[in-house]
Order: sequence, then structure tokens, then C-alpha cells
Amino acid sequence: MPLQTHSYPIWIDDGLLKTLPELLQPLNQGQTWVIFSQDKIYKHYGHSIHEALKSHDYNIEIIFLPKGEDAKSFSVVEDIFSELLLFGCDRSSTFLALGGGVVGDVTGFLAAIFMRGVDYIQIPTSLLAMIDSSIGGKTGINLSEGKNLAGAFWHPKAVVVDTDVLASLPEREMTSAMGEIIKYGAILDRVLLELIEKNIDDLLHNKNSSLLTEIISICAQLKSDVIVSDEREISRRRILNFGHTIGHALETYFGFDTLRHGEAISYGMIAAGKLSNEYLKFTIENFEILKNIIKKLPLPDLPAFDSASILKIMQNDKKIQKGNLQFVLLEDIGHAVIQENVNEKSIINVLENL
Repeated sequence: MPLQTHSYPIWIDDGLLKTLPELLQPLNQGQTWVIFSQDKIYKHYGHSIHEALKSHDYNIEIIFLPKGEDAKSFSVVEDIFSELLLFGCDRSSTFLALGGGVVGDVTGFLAAIFMRGVDYIQIPTSLLAMIDSSIGGKTGINLSEGKNLAGAFWHPKAVVVDTDVLASLPEREMTSAMGEIIKYGAILDRVLLELIEKNIDDLLHNKNSSLLTEIISICAQLKSDVIVSDEREISRRRILNFGHTIGHALETYFGFDTLRHGEAISYGMIAAGKLSNEYLKFTIENFEILKNIIKKLPLPDLPAFDSASILKIMQNDKKIQKGNLQFVLLEDIGHAVIQENVNEKSIINVLENL
């Protein structure tokens, strides 16, 4: 990714984890390397990576993060700092984020603030992390008031995407990722959206690995292009938040175990599509195309909720600027814009019709 301050590679291929020691060897200068992972992921992939790096003379340590969004808290970060100091980590240390979006977010946040910044490498093991959170340098942890309210922009040294790991990914994780993949088509690429619609069953069940690899590469390129044009989310990069204003609020309201990120974003996109009908020239026909693709996903039914409470959570969102709640809306499929004058009545109405 050719950023103004620095660039970094995004490697996408099958079998990359098996060659990780060789791939990272140019970066190995005798520093302390720390793998950040979670127990289940470590048992699947981390142990063999750990042993392989040790056998290639990496000074390697491991830190286990709590399961799920519980890892994204200040208390967890504080405990980890103590472990890092016990390992003798310093400004030359390199962190490896081996896991899904949670692991990547926490590891990146730690890398941004430990010793005022150390290198880290994203090794995503979920489809959602491969196409979204591992790319772009957004890091963060949660507060009780909302998701990712504390964070920093801190780009990785590299992103390593091994598509072989998707063979063991649960169906619900594939569904969650498909929400974000649909997002890229909705805001940037109608042809991609049509490709997803025609192949949704194969993609959900990983029946066509070459197509899935192609789509991962397309999404990575689309996101990279947007980020290069707006690294710190001042203007155009904000379109990547399509579906997220309501989606994040739903995640916070229901709890992250009840509604996965991509599932929440899928509902958020339906709501944002409806608002696009009301506030822009987004046609009913295009809204139906978007909604019908999303409805092909096996999304969980939303439990009963209070729309006013969802709205209150949204008003704590970091996308609030000068008191205005910003929405990403669609003028057309493949063309997203930022809209600031969405009123509360409209928001409540789309929530009640989800």
C-alpha cells in the first residue's frame, strides 16, 4: 500500500503461513518478536508458527488474549504491558497479530502506544479481517459507551493473508465477512456486487477457493485505493463506514456475542439503503437489489429492541462531528456520499422497520 508516510506489502496466497519464517527473515534483526493470539487460533495455527520461528532463530514470545470483544479493553491492555516488559521488549520489538479482527485491533493499538510505537504485522485468520480490519491501520479498543472509541492510526509493517485458513472457518464467520464484502460492492463497485450475487452460495460455503481469493484481492485493492487517497479518514475514507453507524450501535446494544460485526453491518446497510431512498436519488430498484443480496445471507433474527436506546448509542459514535451524526448513503450502487442532515425521526423509522 503506497502511503505518503510509508508503504507496506499485502501478501495474498495459499500456504503463506508455512513460509512465514522465510517471508519475515529480512525483518529479523535479533529483536524480540511477540505473537498475539487467542487460545483456539493458537492451537490451530499459532503453535506451529511459534515453533517454526524459534527454529529459524527468532527471539519469539507469545501472549494470549481473552476470547472475543472482551480483549478490547484498557484493563487487558494494562496487563499486557507488564508482560511485554517482562519479556524485555523495547522500541525494536515486533508484534505479530495472529487472529481475527479483535486480535488485530488490540495488537495494533498496543503497537501504536507501547514505547511510543513499535512495528507489527497483521496475520488475519478470518475472512472479515482479511478483507477489512487488517488493512488500513485503524486500531482500537472499546469503551462501555461504544465500539472502538479509543484507538489510533498505526499501519502494519506488512499484511500476510493465507487463504488456506479459510477451509476451517465456521459458516457464521463466512456470513459475517460477506456483509463487509457486499459493502465494498455497494459503495465502490457494482460489478463486484453482481459477482457476489451470482456466486453467494459458493462464497458462503467456500466451494470456489479461487473465486474467493480473487474477491479478497479485489476488496484489498479497493480499500487500499481509498486509504491512499485519505489515510486519516478526513474525507473519502469515511465511505468505508457504510452501514456502520447503525451497525456499531446494534453490536453495542445486543452485545458482541449476539450479533457479529458483519451481521450488524448487514442490517446497518439495509437501514442506510432505506435512508438513501429518502435523502438522495437512490432508487427503489437499487435498494431492492442491495436488500435482496443481503437477505440471501443467513442472518440471525434481531431480538426485540428499543429504537430510542439504539439512537442514543449512535450519538456517542466517533463519527459524530460538530454535533452532527454522519451517515454514509448511496446515490447509486458503487457511489457513496457523506450525509449529515439525517433527522432522528428518519433514523427511528428505519430502525423500527428492520
